[in-house]
Amino acid sequence: MIIDAHAHVWPDKIAEIALSASTDRLDNLSARGDGTVGGLSADMAASGVEMSCCLGIANLARHVDSVNRFVAELSSDTRFGFGTVHVDLPVADNLASLKRHGIRAVKIHPLFQNFALDDPRLWEILEAFGDEIAVITHVGEGGTPEANRLSSPRMIADIARQFPQLRLMACHFGGYKILDDAEEMLSGADVILETSWPPSLKTLQPDRVRRLIRNHGAERIVFGSDWPMTSPAEEIEAIQALGLTDQETKRVLGGTLAEVLGIESSWR
Repeated sequence: MIIDAHAHVWPDKIAEIALSASTDRLDNLSARGDGTVGGLSADMAASGVEMSCCLGIANLARHVDSVNRFVAELSSDTRFGFGTVHVDLPVADNLASLKRHGIRAVKIHPLFQNFALDDPRLWEILEAFGDEIAVITHVGEGGTPEANRLSSPRMIADIARQFPQLRLMACHFGGYKILDDAEEMLSGADVILETSWPPSLKTLQPDRVRRLIRNHGAERIVFGSDWPMTSPAEEIEAIQALGLTDQETKRVLGGTLAEVLGIESSWR
């Protein structure tokens, strides 16, 4: 069962505007999909992805509950909704929104939410999560120099040490465009690393990716496409071409994430 840990969708009526705003803020990236639920479903069917994690992001605190409502409503047998929190909202209000909408995982995106991974207010939220709410977060570059400083592999390592119970997943192998730092600080750490690397994982040397996965352990790697910025089919191809064992490939493409999220899968 192939599970994509990293897909972004918006309500149809705002998808074009939201996607345009996102690409304008990202570094030289062009969208490969349209950001709608229908567009995601079509790309899932074309690529063989059986479940996509749909990541909600509230750039502002006042949008947290409406984003969580949307994420909850789109969740289905093929879509796993990841909600949102914001440091400008009290911890209790963030938790209440997640509970109200039945959300069991969240996405943090410092580039868009404009707070750092070492912000004490975020750490208060993470402490409240315990082991009940899984977290996936952008790490590394992709925006302005100021925004790029809001996340780093070192911050991820600090979070992992501070909150050993937290089910923590770090996008882009733990350091988009700063892979040397990510390898040095996170290899073997108790953090799950996600594979997306827009515009494509194929831009990285396959032997380096294979080495990184084996050093960290396939049981701590999850496949993510970062749709609509990439083609899930091409990203799956890139994983399958790495020369991993069949068991390693299954763990990366879905087994590890199924275990993290409590999803039944023969690949666990």
